[in-house]
Amino acid sequence: MNDPTALDQAVRTVLEDYEARAEREEKVWSTLSSEEAARRRDEMLLPVGRATGTFLNLLVKSGEARRILEIGSSYGYSTTWLAEGARAVGGKVTSLENKVEKTEYASAQLARAGLSEYVEFVIGDALASIRTLAGPFDLVLIDLWKDLYVPVFELLYPKLAQGAIVVADNMLQPESARIHARAYRERVRVARDVTSVLLSIGNGIEVSRFQ
Repeated sequence: MNDPTALDQAVRTVLEDYEARAEREEKVWSTLSSEEAARRRDEMLLPVGRATGTFLNLLVKSGEARRILEIGSSYGYSTTWLAEGARAVGGKVTSLENKVEKTEYASAQLARAGLSEYVEFVIGDALASIRTLAGPFDLVLIDLWKDLYVPVFELLYPKLAQGAIVVADNMLQPESARIHARAYRERVRVARDVTSVLLSIGNGIEVSRFQ
């Protein structure tokens, strides 16, 4: 039986390079004061991590999610996992990011991985961008500034396909995000026709399914 998470060499190399960068940056991050960390956070990769990336990739493939929305590309680590899944099922990723330099970096890595044609970047304010998207979406990853999670969900909810899965990262870590993470979980768990669960994968993810 084929392994649904098996990756080709080009994709593996790109992901390993991302992870090596993340490891280097983590050493720097741990030495920064809270003020320095706030000032320099846009320099850092701060990826979802391999466990969450693999989980996202598996969700795309097992659910044959062809209309994929990523809210918060950053430097493209999770984008790569989603795009590899999209390639396998004939889908496409729409990825939202407000920093041009981040999408340029992500685009270069996707090209190295042979995945460029499976991703479309939309640059700008995430809330404004979501308003312009028609949907419906089969799979959504929410991973941007945590105080935006609830406003993002309010705009996203009407654009979910039947059976859509929404994954929200950073539900358990970092500690500084927990107040917003809790507010998000409370909101999705009272949404009509949504079933939701918190999983301790990576930094903690809330996985929600729209009926």
